[in-house]
Amino acid sequence: MKVCMLHHPHNLQKNDLPLLVMALGFFDGVHTGHQQVIRAAIEKAKEQGMKSAVMTFDPHPSVVLGHKHKQIKYITPLDEKIKRIESLGVDYLFIVRFTSDFAALEPQQFVDDYIIGLHVQHVVAGFDYTYGRLGKGTMETIPFHSRGAFTSIAVDKFEHNEEKVSSTKIRQLLSEGNVEEAARLLGRPYEVKGTVIHGDKRGRKIGFPTANIEVNEDDLVPESGVYAVKIKVKGKWHNGVCNIGYRPTFKHPDEHRLSVEVHIFNFQLSIYGEEAAIQWYVRLRGEQKFDGIEALVTQIDKDKQAAITYFEKYA
Repeated sequence: MKVCMLHHPHNLQKNDLPLLVMALGFFDGVHTGHQQVIRAAIEKAKEQGMKSAVMTFDPHPSVVLGHKHKQIKYITPLDEKIKRIESLGVDYLFIVRFTSDFAALEPQQFVDDYIIGLHVQHVVAGFDYTYGRLGKGTMETIPFHSRGAFTSIAVDKFEHNEEKVSSTKIRQLLSEGNVEEAARLLGRPYEVKGTVIHGDKRGRKIGFPTANIEVNEDDLVPESGVYAVKIKVKGKWHNGVCNIGYRPTFKHPDEHRLSVEVHIFNFQLSIYGEEAAIQWYVRLRGEQKFDGIEALVTQIDKDKQAAITYFEKYA
């Protein structure tokens, strides 16, 4: 897959590109609904003897359009989104830097510069896709703005249990700790990445050593609690149980720092500094406080057994 990073105004020449069928969208999560749109573009490209393309944007438009700057936590940060789109078999990926100048484009200029100007012959997008300043361009107006240079199709709403599959819904599910339902909408277990760092070694002292994961700051972490997870380190996946909590910081006790700790089953290696990926399978319980070490150890052992039973049954 050829990846093209575009800044407005872009300098790509139409005749330097092949004839394209392009899927348009932000595609955070590259979930089952997004996959419908992208696969429709791939199929159309094959039918027409053209190349398939996807156009996405970075950062999230709300970062630029919001009244206050806010950090967006992504279901799939950009590098992960690129991998997911490539795995679907797309030929070209255009990543447009979403800036104030780009957001100010009138719908017609967006179509002229970023669709017609990129040699696109057919556009595929979700039924609710919008483009141009204030989102004034829609899938109903795109035939008018096409100037007859390309055709287009809007993909109908994709539903699961009579509800639209959307990035917003997946974010909600993750914020509730419902990683099982989030996985159904994504078409795969939810995954985050990070680095194994030194912790306070408390787990080791009570017989349950943990890998402390410093999660990439743009990754969306599920609701606090204890989960059955798989963790990938040094190229191999392992089963484990993960605790997500918010601890008071040493310097500012009123501030709470996210802690992601994974107890990896039957694992003895030193992995400090290694990159790690965590896949979330099921939430076993919420965060709890314990009266003492004995009660904590008893509960951790129960959590471990519950996770082992889960993977024996389902994985």
